[in-house]
Amino acid sequence: MRGSLPSRRALMLGGLAAGVLARPFPAAATTAGDASAGTRPRIAAMDFGLAETLIEMGLPPIAVPDPNTWADWVVEPPLPVDIVNLGTDREPNLELLAALKPDLIVTTPFLDDITPLLERFAPTRTFSVYAPPPGPIYARSVAATRELAAAVGMESAGEDLISGAQTVMDEVRERLAAAGLAGRSLLIVQFLDTRHVRVYGRGSLFGDVLERCGLTNGWPRASNYWGFSTVGIEELSVSPASGIAYLEPIAPDTLDRLAASPLWNRLPAVESGRIYRLPAALMFGMLPAAMRFARQISLVLGGAPSNG
Repeated sequence: MRGSLPSRRALMLGGLAAGVLARPFPAAATTAGDASAGTRPRIAAMDFGLAETLIEMGLPPIAVPDPNTWADWVVEPPLPVDIVNLGTDREPNLELLAALKPDLIVTTPFLDDITPLLERFAPTRTFSVYAPPPGPIYARSVAATRELAAAVGMESAGEDLISGAQTVMDEVRERLAAAGLAGRSLLIVQFLDTRHVRVYGRGSLFGDVLERCGLTNGWPRASNYWGFSTVGIEELSVSPASGIAYLEPIAPDTLDRLAASPLWNRLPAVESGRIYRLPAALMFGMLPAAMRFARQISLVLGGAPSNG
C-alpha cells in the first residue's frame, strides 16, 4: 500500500496499492543489520503495510511517509513516538533520507517510478502483495512477511507473526461459531460518498479474513487486483441476505445524509437493521491489519448492530 497523503488519500479513498518480491537486494546488504546478532538494521518503510509488519516483528522502521495519517487508517500497532516523517511517498524528503542513512529501504511496486531515486540512498527492496492477478491477499501477505523477515534477519519473528495471525483467525472462527454466527454473510464496504462505496470482494484481505473466520463474503462479483469494486450503493442489493459492515473513517455528515437517502433505506440490510460500523483497519495492509480486522468483526457481530 502507498505510504502517505496526498497519494495515501488517493489510495484509501479512490485507489491504488502495493506490497511479492520484485527487486533483488544486494547480498552484502542482506546482513547490514543482523537483528539476531543484536545489530538492528535502520529501515525506512515507504508503505504502511510493510511498516506495520516490521513493528509487529519487533523491528519498527525509523521513518515512514506521512505518519500523521496512521491513526486514521491503521490505528494498531501504534507507531513509535520518534518515527521520522519522510513527507509524501511520491515526493519523499531526500535531504532527510540522506541524513537518516538507513541500512535498507522497503517499498512496493506502486513506487517503482521513484525506486531508482531511493536506491541512491540505501539498498532498496520491493515487496508486492497487491498486484495482478487478483488475490489471494492473505496468502501473499504470509509470503511477503517471510521475505521481509529474511531480508532483515528476523526469520523467527516473521514465523511468530504468521502463526500468531493464524491463531487469531482460529480463535475468532471458534468464537463466532459458538455464538451461532458461522456462515453469516457480510458485505464489507467503505463509503466514498453518499452514493458510492468501495466493496471488498473475494481475494481481498478482508474477504480472505472473512473466510478464515468462518464467515461468508456476500459480494458475488469479480474485484480488481486490489480486492475491491467501486459501485453505487444501490448495487449492494445484489446480495440481499448479507449484512453491511462499513469501515471508518467516514465523513462526519455521511451517516446523516444516508439516513435521508431512499436508495440507502431500500437496501435489505438497512431495512432489517443488519448494519455494522467497523473501526478502521488498513485495507491494503498485511497480517497485522488482517488480525485487527478479524478482532473487530468478532466484536461488532457479538454485539447489537448499529443503526448506521
